Amino acid sequence: MPQQLVNDVRGMTYDALTATSRAADDYLQQRALPDRLTVLGTPLLVIFGGEDRRWRSSSAADYRAVPGARVELLPDVGHSPMLEDPSRTAALLLAFTAIHAAQAD
Repeated sequence: MPQQLVNDVRGMTYDALTATSRAADDYLQQRALPDRLTVLGTPLLVIFGGEDRRWRSSSAADYRAVPGARVELLPDVGHSPMLEDPSRTAALLLAFTAIHAAQAD
């Protein structure tokens, strides 16, 4: 975990931290993310850590309901792939954006 992220979280007040968590939970309870994303009609890459302790990795399959979605499950990675395995995450993102940039031309 990058020290700057740790410092930023430690710099938050208790009220700000709990309010942020509650707001995220409220948002997710209103409507599932795959449902929200389906109506956008844009390319979707889902990168999920196989060792995520916050969300079951099996829930990544829910995103397959989004037309054209690409779902990648990274073994040995937890909830934050971009922090835990930035190289693999970047490789997936770069490949995905290259494909869609070429299609846009």
